[in-house]
Amino acid sequence: MSSLRLQRVRELLKRELGEIIRREIPVGAAGLITVNEVTVGSDLQAATVYLSILGSEEQKKTALAELNRHRKRIQGLVGKAVILKYTPQLRFVIDESLEQGNRVLKLIDEIEHATPPDETTPKDN
Repeated sequence: MSSLRLQRVRELLKRELGEIIRREIPVGAAGLITVNEVTVGSDLQAATVYLSILGSEEQKKTALAELNRHRKRIQGLVGKAVILKYTPQLRFVIDESLEQGNRVLKLIDEIEHATPPDETTPKDN
């Protein structure tokens, strides 16, 4: 299967899953859930959904539990919205890359503010 088609299917699944999750999972208990990425196997029978959840650690656990509890229903809604030969079996994973990126940026910022400016560099006149 061409990689262009896989990319189009991933983007379509990402958009539809974002809408379905927004409609089906309440924000209050689960926090704000965002679909960051969807990867699919070459046979389109399995998909991993990478999520970021804005909220406390308890809300993250609740959100993942709710998504896994409603996985079959979400798969059914995806199957109705996206016409494919097979509806992929969904697996939800919390994507920690944004938090790791923020930690790295914070560390870089702390390093920049902690080190004194180098006075040995010549000044341009």
